[in-house]
Amino acid sequence: MNKLLFIIAVVLMGTTVNAQKFAKMDKSPMDRAYYPDEAPHRTFEKNIAKQKALFPQMRVTYSRPAKKGREVFGKLLKFGEAWRIGANESTEILFLNDVLFGGKEIKAGRYTLIIIPTEKEWTLKLNTELDGWGNYGYDASKDIASVTVPVTKSTKEIENLSIALYEASEKKVHLKIGWDATVAEFPITLK
Repeated sequence: MNKLLFIIAVVLMGTTVNAQKFAKMDKSPMDRAYYPDEAPHRTFEKNIAKQKALFPQMRVTYSRPAKKGREVFGKLLKFGEAWRIGANESTEILFLNDVLFGGKEIKAGRYTLIIIPTEKEWTLKLNTELDGWGNYGYDASKDIASVTVPVTKSTKEIENLSIALYEASEKKVHLKIGWDATVAEFPITLK
């Protein structure tokens, strides 16, 4: 009798799990970039000093749309118009310590990233409006800092939007954003 009840319970659990509906895989999967780059793997480091050095200082959460043969800058994304840097939800950066961005002191916390692209330069803005979808919630009055940098051309086509955080020099991290054939690097100073 106990075996029969056990089998019935297992079968019912299986049908309950199978009855759940899951969303299809998104066309623009979400990704994260960390500084330092190996921060997500720090718990695997056996050396305590190295583990502490890998504690995350910044994290960018973004979606990675694909080029799919389209002309991205100037066509898909209009020059001079706000861009959420990705797809779906607005791209966000988390500072775990205070930083200098665009010459302004920025407190540790979460911020939305917005870019105003032109053919020759991009302006990256930090905005306090969080949890938005696309540019729909973008309110320029909530921008708290910005920095403008020249763009460069990539030697290889970048199919999916890519973001990296890397150490450019002592206390200076670059937020590198690339898509299609365009790359821009924005300096962030650690405090």
